[in-house]
Amino acid sequence: MGSPDTSMADRVRALVAAHRGDRGALLPILHRVQEEFGYVDPDLVPVLARELNLSRADVHGVVTFYSDFRAEPAGRTVLRLCRAEACQSVGAERLLAHAEQALGVKLGQTTPDGSITLEQVFCLGNCALGPAAQLDGRVLGRLDPDRLDAALGRAPAGAPAPGRVAPGGVAGHSAPGGAASTTEAVNS
Repeated sequence: MGSPDTSMADRVRALVAAHRGDRGALLPILHRVQEEFGYVDPDLVPVLARELNLSRADVHGVVTFYSDFRAEPAGRTVLRLCRAEACQSVGAERLLAHAEQALGVKLGQTTPDGSITLEQVFCLGNCALGPAAQLDGRVLGRLDPDRLDAALGRAPAGAPAPGRVAPGGVAGHSAPGGAASTTEAVNS
């Protein structure tokens, strides 16, 4: 570990000052750090520990325990694949294997060109339309390898453009049964 960038450390000190009187201030501060910088630089752990009068181990433990915190910047696009039981029962593991192979990365990694970070999540609340994923905050359902490739803009030649929607799956439109759907199902 090196020393943190002075401007980053100064900004973190300002965030700590804004939350110093809060009970349990570490989590809100970490969220603010991640919002501002896109990740929690490991070099900032000693700064946070010192400012909050915590041990480095305490701060490091919180950062590494919660999967929402990153130790390095994410790619320009973040793909989060659901691996909860409902999605597993309809092909989530096959989808994950395809994503890892197609992107050339494992879970938690970013493609070498910095374009896509592959992450997992354990439930997007989209169980009826599994396997599900979240692509830059947009929930997608009924995914298979071809539909995932299309959503990522990596469709094979001659395939329909991404963004086309299968029946019952456009955000804000009625799904079968009249319920509003907040999930897109990408056509293959």
